[in-house]
Amino acid sequence: MTSSSPQRGEIWLAKILGERKRRPCLILSADWLNRFAHDVSVVPITTVKRKAFPTRIELDVGEGGLREQSWVKCDQVTTIDKQRLGRAALGRLSSVQLVEIEDAVRRALKL
Repeated sequence: MTSSSPQRGEIWLAKILGERKRRPCLILSADWLNRFAHDVSVVPITTVKRKAFPTRIELDVGEGGLREQSWVKCDQVTTIDKQRLGRAALGRLSSVQLVEIEDAVRRALKL
């Protein structure tokens, strides 16, 4: 279980059901939900580069505390129990990056 409530825009390591390893994930759910709910909405992050994809947002080394160049998989929003999160956030994305990711999620979900 986490020692503090995750906040929107933070990156945490998480164990997603059906995946072998823990991976960084962006917290997408609202802070008021994160404080009270047992689960959070997240967007998984990968270090595997694929073809240009309009719903994959690139993050450079160091952004959000990431150690490698990575891509936010905005087409794979999911909800996980907070117990599947690591002990603390790796870092936080800027508000500009968060807006870009929100736009990509909207495109992926046709909102």
